[in-house]
Amino acid sequence: MFDLRRLWGGNRGSKEQAKERLQLILIHDRSSLSPELLDLIKKRILDVLTEFVEIDEQGLVVDLEQTDDASALITSIPIKAVRRNARLP
Repeated sequence: MFDLRRLWGGNRGSKEQAKERLQLILIHDRSSLSPELLDLIKKRILDVLTEFVEIDEQGLVVDLEQTDDASALITSIPIKAVRRNARLP
């Protein structure tokens, strides 16, 4: 799920907030990734990572960015600790 604080929070003017909301809507439309699919991707990434590290989910950010010729999934995943007893394949 997107960080809603990014959409409605902060001390920015309404013009900047509206511009950012429109950009997110356009990115989703162009990428054809539904919010549900983006949530599933986020969940699966977290499932894999939590086998190896402890994550601060409060600071987790997952965004989809798109330029004219490419899309990118941008993540910021704060790691609290490395799990020393992680299973190796």
